[in-house]
Amino acid sequence: MKTTKRENKSGTVRYLHLAHNEWDPIKGRAVPKVLFTFGREDELDRDAVRRLVASLSRLLEPGEALAAAAAPDLEFTCSVPFGGTYVLDHLWRRLKIDQIVGRVGQPKRGRRRNMTTTERVLFGLVANRALAPSSKLAAADWITHDVHIDGLPGTDDDACYRAMDWLHEVKDDLEKQVFDEVATLLNLEVDLLFFDTTSTYFELEQPDEPVARDSRGDRLAGGHNSSHDSERESTPAGFRTHGKSKDSRDDLPQIVIGMAVTRDGIPVRCWCWPGNASDQNVIRQVKDDMRDWTLSKIVWVTDRGFSSTENRRYLRQGDHAYIIGEKLRSGSAEVKAALSRQGRYTEISGNMRIKEVRISDTDRFLICHNPEAAERDAHTREQLLAQLTDLIDGSDALSEFKRGELRGKITAKPGLNRYLKATPAGKLRIDAAKVKAEANLDGKYLLRCSDPQLSATDIALGYKQLLEVERGWRDMKQIIDLRPVYHRLEERIRAHVILCWLALLLIRIIETTTGSTWPICRRELERLHLGTFTGPAGLFRQVTALTKLQQDLLAKLAIPAPKQVIDLKPADR
Repeated sequence: MKTTKRENKSGTVRYLHLAHNEWDPIKGRAVPKVLFTFGREDELDRDAVRRLVASLSRLLEPGEALAAAAAPDLEFTCSVPFGGTYVLDHLWRRLKIDQIVGRVGQPKRGRRRNMTTTERVLFGLVANRALAPSSKLAAADWITHDVHIDGLPGTDDDACYRAMDWLHEVKDDLEKQVFDEVATLLNLEVDLLFFDTTSTYFELEQPDEPVARDSRGDRLAGGHNSSHDSERESTPAGFRTHGKSKDSRDDLPQIVIGMAVTRDGIPVRCWCWPGNASDQNVIRQVKDDMRDWTLSKIVWVTDRGFSSTENRRYLRQGDHAYIIGEKLRSGSAEVKAALSRQGRYTEISGNMRIKEVRISDTDRFLICHNPEAAERDAHTREQLLAQLTDLIDGSDALSEFKRGELRGKITAKPGLNRYLKATPAGKLRIDAAKVKAEANLDGKYLLRCSDPQLSATDIALGYKQLLEVERGWRDMKQIIDLRPVYHRLEERIRAHVILCWLALLLIRIIETTTGSTWPICRRELERLHLGTFTGPAGLFRQVTALTKLQQDLLAKLAIPAPKQVIDLKPADR
């Protein structure tokens, strides 16, 4: 670019030209040759110049075009994902979790800590579970090098462990205050509260050493009962110990985890127990813990694992009620009476019919029938019967010992053994009566409810929403990666579960608000990057341009678009 000046009545006027230097052998020097005149500098058509530059840039490789357009000595040093942490941080602050961390106070023992740093590290760990689940050592490296978190340029594994130890100490107060903020923000109506448990196993050869514990599964200090458990004797148990695994890994030590969610799938609270904890016992602790949350009337919705008489009596205390699934194959008098009652089904949705039967003065019973599930059950039974027929065909010709050996093999397969019977002579046959009884249960399940005010439709649909808890467990294990748990100490394991719960809470709010799944939102948000540029003048970080999908996600979440330049650090003089 060449600039010339001219004097006129209004003063000095500058003109811009596109020039090319050519060697003049006569003059013995380079002489500029004007190729094009842009006109007066104060009247320059900058849009036209921008179009010209863009047109010329298409002749270059993308990297060459960026280097040609950059300022002299400006270097593009790195780029990290930005959108995921930006959105999660906004929701974290909207729920006032940053303020809650400051309110719950300093640890009960040990030195005082910087709560601002603790809060930022905790958010970094929660964001790591939602975006790139890993061990705490890898999470510290991820926070330092692979992502941008406002107010946390870097951290180490020691800071992560200290933050987790603090989180374990204040978890009860933190969970209560977080729920209060969530209920206010989302206008939650906690009338139905869904509860279920799962287990997660550890790759250990030996379980933890047994220690004295109260009925809640917490360790007793000094081997004495805690104040809230003074009426019960302590029970020794290891935290990671053997129990009935819901991951089909009974051979490995495990822990039991419980979670309560609302009808919209928002996780309210989570619990941890030793691996041998029984579902029939943990529900009472859960109800006691939620009693102090001053909620309105709650209807507990649980599956058949919590249906004992003592549990039902406990859940009815106060102004609470329950909806519990019953075991159709339990053979109880109530189940037999409910299935034997005649009556017409009422269709409430495309794949559900209900029929209420009255067999008790205190509880209501509802038979639900799913025609699509009935077809699947019938098809599965036909396959099992065909397989069983092939196995026992010709067994009459076998010796008594061989028939016993065949029967032992079939006994190891519960699906087949259900339809097998042996005659008095020891011959193997298909139990026709059992087949008929099972056919009567196709697509059916029985519900028990203690609330006289709920309609039959609300009872059936409410229990169907128990799938939200199962979806929560699936996301905890497949998206947030609850396991493997890279911790040995009990306090760290419990803190790890709380971090997963907080990550699931933020994820569910995003899904509920946007109407899209978290993997889809995460994939689009992680395409929004933050680039770092350095030069003689200093350092600055700039966000890439928002795509249409990213703009729509931010609009649905009511989150403002990020500033184009995030950080600006002039060079030291």
